[in-house]
Amino acid sequence: MLKRGLRKCVAVFCGLLLAPVAASAAGKCERLIATGNPEYPPYLWRDPQNPQQLIGANADLLKYVGNELGVKIDVLYTGPWSRAQDEVRTGRVDLIAGAFLTKARLGVMDYIHPAFYTTSNVVWVHSGAEFPYASWEDLKGRTGDTLVNNSFGQEFDAYAKSNLTLEGVSSLTQAFKKLLLGRTDYVLYERYPGQALADSQGLGDNLLVLDPPISSEGLYLTLSHNSACNDAWLRGKLAQAMTEALEKGVPQRLLENNLKLWKEQQPPSLTEATE
Repeated sequence: MLKRGLRKCVAVFCGLLLAPVAASAAGKCERLIATGNPEYPPYLWRDPQNPQQLIGANADLLKYVGNELGVKIDVLYTGPWSRAQDEVRTGRVDLIAGAFLTKARLGVMDYIHPAFYTTSNVVWVHSGAEFPYASWEDLKGRTGDTLVNNSFGQEFDAYAKSNLTLEGVSSLTQAFKKLLLGRTDYVLYERYPGQALADSQGLGDNLLVLDPPISSEGLYLTLSHNSACNDAWLRGKLAQAMTEALEKGVPQRLLENNLKLWKEQQPPSLTEATE
């Protein structure tokens, strides 16, 4: 009886000793590394002055959230979108600065709720080579293109896997060039970033969007399961900061600011085409 009492006292004593350690462990990461899709203006793109950095509305939002938490968040270029996802999956990078929710990604990363943007995914075609389109069924029998490891929501992804012929490329610029050469019939990508990139390449007049969108999905901040910084404290604080940012209208203001910045960075003739 006495031994059991002693063991209980030792356990309580050890717990008291470990409590400060656990509390400090919650804040052990003073710096987080994030990455994302580098062909994603006005949400994300490579900084012309420092190509190893990603800038845009998503990057600014992560920095805002980091400031709220007292944690420095660097948003770095780690390669094309497929490579960026691999870097987060392995834990070499902590965060994705904007991803759609899929079952596959849920297996390797935690999603921070709520979503901070909702974007529309659309069908891009070569002007003059349009085809009748009103639903997913109209894409059957045609060859499409999209980015490697890209997602358009779980429902459409499942449909496409069983019913559509989709090729994967590393960059949207490559996908648009294949489309204009007649090597594919359509490209699947988001409306806003697709238009921004098309205009920056001088391709805007040669491309059309077919409506309706194939899907509309929320963009989330995600945290790798393999990140050394992934703990309950950090996940909770990120969710709290993101919720408060949305309540204050921060994401929308940052999006408007970065739309202007993207246009300012383009050559004058191309900037006029986006207005």
